Amino acid sequence: MQQSCELFFVSSNTHKFEEAKRILSNLGLEINLFKTTLEEIQSNSIGEIAKRKALDAFSKLEKPVIIEDDGLFIDSLGGFPGPYSSYVYDTIGNKGIMRLLENIELRNARFVAMIAYCNGTDNVKLFESSIPGKISLSIEEGGWGYDPIFIPDGESKTYANVSDKDKFSHRAASLKKFSDWFMHKQ
Repeated sequence: MQQSCELFFVSSNTHKFEEAKRILSNLGLEINLFKTTLEEIQSNSIGEIAKRKALDAFSKLEKPVIIEDDGLFIDSLGGFPGPYSSYVYDTIGNKGIMRLLENIELRNARFVAMIAYCNGTDNVKLFESSIPGKISLSIEEGGWGYDPIFIPDGESKTYANVSDKDKFSHRAASLKKFSDWFMHKQ
């Protein structure tokens, strides 16, 4: 049964929205897109970034909102790009990450996703998930963002080419946590 209430996913990234909409719909929750650019503070904490974005989103829409922030943490690079993943992707992209990892054998990484919910009356609620994996040796075709270079543990292909990314993506795991909480709250 679909849960009906006016809930908005706020982002300028339509790829994130489409993924979130598909995942939440399969969990029985419908969302709408409010496309806008949100304030993104510089912080070492994805939680702090997500919280600030959720408050900014609510102030613009004044309706219940969720936002998603994530980061790719590469062990051999000291967790870089981490909370700066969006900026790093926009500036050096996957090719730059691959150059940084040239001649590095240990390519362990993890993708962290943070969903933040704000309805204007309660404190911002955060839902975090982390998926371990590694950085591929080459950039695969398909996907978006870091999907072409991240191989989740237990898989031989990157997010860009696995058969069902939603089964084990960092975003899906955080959205599931949010959905379970939200449906119970309603």
